[in-house]
Amino acid sequence: MKPKQVLIFILAVFALLGLGWVVFPADGVRFAGRDWRFFSYERTLRAANEKKLDIDSVITALGASYTIAEKDTLSYYRDFIKRSSSRLHFPNDDYTWLDPVFRDFESAQRKGRLYRVVHYGDSQIEIDRITSTLRQRLQERFGGQGTGMFPAMSSVPSASVSKSAAGSMTHYTMYGDSTTTRAPHSRYGIMCQFAQLYRSGSVTFREAPNRDDSPASKTFSRVSLLIGNTPDTLRVSLLTDTTSRGEKIIPRDSLGVQLLTWDLSRPISKATLKFRGTAEIYGISLDGQSGIAVDNIPLRGCSGTIFTRISKATLRRSFSLTNTRLIILQFGGNIMPVANSDKTIDNYAEQIARQIRYFQDVAPDARIIFIGPSDMGRTASDGTIRTWPRLMQLNDTLRATALSNGAAYWDMFAVMGGENSMARWVRHNPPYAGPDYIHFTPAGARIIGDALSSSILLYHDFYCLRRSIGDSKVKAFMK
Repeated sequence: MKPKQVLIFILAVFALLGLGWVVFPADGVRFAGRDWRFFSYERTLRAANEKKLDIDSVITALGASYTIAEKDTLSYYRDFIKRSSSRLHFPNDDYTWLDPVFRDFESAQRKGRLYRVVHYGDSQIEIDRITSTLRQRLQERFGGQGTGMFPAMSSVPSASVSKSAAGSMTHYTMYGDSTTTRAPHSRYGIMCQFAQLYRSGSVTFREAPNRDDSPASKTFSRVSLLIGNTPDTLRVSLLTDTTSRGEKIIPRDSLGVQLLTWDLSRPISKATLKFRGTAEIYGISLDGQSGIAVDNIPLRGCSGTIFTRISKATLRRSFSLTNTRLIILQFGGNIMPVANSDKTIDNYAEQIARQIRYFQDVAPDARIIFIGPSDMGRTASDGTIRTWPRLMQLNDTLRATALSNGAAYWDMFAVMGGENSMARWVRHNPPYAGPDYIHFTPAGARIIGDALSSSILLYHDFYCLRRSIGDSKVKAFMK
């Protein structure tokens, strides 16, 4: 072929491509049973006109929403409670809903009491993400130490505590893949898992060298052991670098849940529990002797509908012994791949309603906050990353479900910036979410954890203000 013919051929190809770019529909065409797509002018124009979400602006505005102006303070709180994307949605719009929790939290150090916050969630909170930030902020405000409760045996790592178990113990968990060992009963306890001790064993633990953790969480002055069902006499001792604490003895045939506690004369960062006997170990806690403890309980792949399968008696006793005052349930993302109809979403919402009512039954002294799913992105027909279909419907349904069943709701989807925000979080420099367009990076998780903490603490600030100027005046203004 002559050079002139080659040039003509190339120009003709470009002309055809240009014609296709001009006339091809943005949504493609269907031909011979297949969808055919081409990068078209209409699609380019649509992308250019599409509103671009500036994540830095979203986060800046989020931070600014927690800043109280010196003047007209009541107006600020009213605007936040009614309009902020980061506000907590309360049943019946009752802004006093968290007051019982704040009363206990404020009295913790004064009365030498320890109160717990239990944070359940899917893989978004694995490795103590989001929870660690909440723990730090609450302990800065109300006091406390340590990283909370963890299982004696587990395959899931934590960024806050390192542990190793030895001896005759079997790990049982109620949720997991095909390799998970199930127990012949439902006594799984607060952490949805337990270690069955036979004859003897030990668990050594230390605070993990996580640079992001606060100084308070890197040491502990109280070690607690949540156990149950000891058919034989159980002997437990705590060993530290400097001393061996007194041995505690549980008589044989003690079938209920019990809490063993060792208070230390000074904060430490490493210890070992040694066991002789038989028992179910539901959890080990590293805390302070007063203040707030916050537990991180991740359930990878879970949609949050499993809790009603745990023994009521075991959970009720456990929450009572540990002074649990706030339970956070963070679920919804794992239902999205099958949420393809109204019926599926409604059925899931009813299952969540049952979980909320169940927790209200077994933890009557605790308030429940439900955190909905984050934005999740997937490739749309036009090749762009967009919010999963029906995710906004799921979010709205879960909010209505939580509120109608007496739980509060925190809208993580709205906090992120709403529809199609996940793609912007992924593309941010540094990335705030991973390339799966589902999970936050550690930096993104800190932003979410800080927003959640700031929202809760802002309601505490409002609680303090209401006490100082009188609830009747505030009530009249809020109306």
